[in-house]
Amino acid sequence: MFKKVLVANRGEIACRVFQSLQEMSICAVAVYSDVDRNSLHVTRADEAYPLGGTSAADSYLRIDKIIEVARECGAEAVHPGYGFLSENAAFAQACNDAGLVFIGPEPRVIRAMGDKIEAKALMKKAGVPTVPGWSGDAGASIDEIRAAAEEIGFPLLVKAAAGGGGKGMRVVHAPEDLEASVDAAGREAKAAFGDARIFLEKFIASPRHIEFQIFGDRHGNVVHLFERECSLQRRHQKIIEEAPSAVVDEKLRAEMGEAAVRAAKAIGYTNAGTVEFMLDDSGSFYFLEVNARLQVEHPVTEMITTRDLVTAQIMVAMGHELPFRQEDLSIRGHALECRIYAEDPWNNYMPSTGTLAQYVPPVGANVRVDSGVIAGSEVSVHFDPMLAKLVVWGEDRETATRRLIWALRRYAVLGVTTNISFLQFLVEQDFFGKADFHTQLLDRNPPRKPETETPPAVLAAAAAAARIKPGGVASQQRDATSMASADASPWQDAANWRIAQ
Repeated sequence: MFKKVLVANRGEIACRVFQSLQEMSICAVAVYSDVDRNSLHVTRADEAYPLGGTSAADSYLRIDKIIEVARECGAEAVHPGYGFLSENAAFAQACNDAGLVFIGPEPRVIRAMGDKIEAKALMKKAGVPTVPGWSGDAGASIDEIRAAAEEIGFPLLVKAAAGGGGKGMRVVHAPEDLEASVDAAGREAKAAFGDARIFLEKFIASPRHIEFQIFGDRHGNVVHLFERECSLQRRHQKIIEEAPSAVVDEKLRAEMGEAAVRAAKAIGYTNAGTVEFMLDDSGSFYFLEVNARLQVEHPVTEMITTRDLVTAQIMVAMGHELPFRQEDLSIRGHALECRIYAEDPWNNYMPSTGTLAQYVPPVGANVRVDSGVIAGSEVSVHFDPMLAKLVVWGEDRETATRRLIWALRRYAVLGVTTNISFLQFLVEQDFFGKADFHTQLLDRNPPRKPETETPPAVLAAAAAAARIKPGGVASQQRDATSMASADASPWQDAANWRIAQ
């Protein structure tokens, strides 16, 4: 058993990992930047140490500082969470070199899966379906690229070899646009990842994004924990995830699950990871990539399998066999997850910063909120504006959807603009109820802000704070920060108001 583990992350994922560590009686160690000195993850840890700096580059991306803190505090292992250094092979190797256990896959696996060209070649060799494409030499001429593009056919995708999050990706609809797209994708990839290599893939017009949770141990055991549907996206970033997928039947689930396990075995995968696929209208699926880490949306898998993935990560990192076999796993009910962001989705998803004057997440049966903030937390410009993940479970998809709407209506945040009303709007649309969507839906058809919206929980709270009727102009304009400093908090004044939704 580990006695002490450092979590090289912040926000809700750090708090989530702390919970599993502490349940196992393992000392949970936090690190923090200067702006995170008073953050929730610092207070939730058993020990916390400063990294200095304000930006990610000066703190959570500083491999040398994190290794130094881990060694000085006596940690035996490091959990990277997701984002930051979680898929950085150099960080995993630095942990190993310092005598620390990296709670994740081996550095060689991270390195191989981080290179999209190499990953695709490995998957093709392992018999995993891949999208038709071209991945030539880094120095290929535009004439060679143009010839490959003509063979693939238009439209096609230009993608960065070391890409992710939509960076270094361009859709090319006509031959005359190819050269400019290749140049732009290469420049963007070089700036973001230090690697200008690109490759070409057939463009699948309206795919669904289906990913399989995989898990391997050091004893040769590999399993999958079924699929997640992550097709509701904006700009290649997921918004709502669910498990299982409404369009994957038992036969397709078995085929995709077997392909995911083959992929994991082909690269000698250990610990938690995700094999991502694209699913087209005909039911054909294609390998997209392997995420060599825990995913943001892992809670929906936990909800339908009743398995703690973080605890399993820690057990596997300590050298134990997986705590479950494939035959032990089954799907129970349906789970949905929303990412709660401090942003204005009706204004080009503009991030919102400020102090959370009030923060009251919903509480109810089969409702889970993984938060990285509380009332008084500061949402800064330096880090991703995700506040929390709202997860619900139901006996079936319809029940889970009703529960999610109920929870969103009761999620109150004051002080910053959030996407809560936007999420509620999406979940209430017919296309969501029918599970009729794909990865391009929102980008091709940007939702328009409703002319009239049901006042959300935050507006009711603001009205109570202003002591006026909900919907009044003053309730919408009153400054949330000044409300936080008022002598009498509306949240304590239960006799005079309620959220009537």
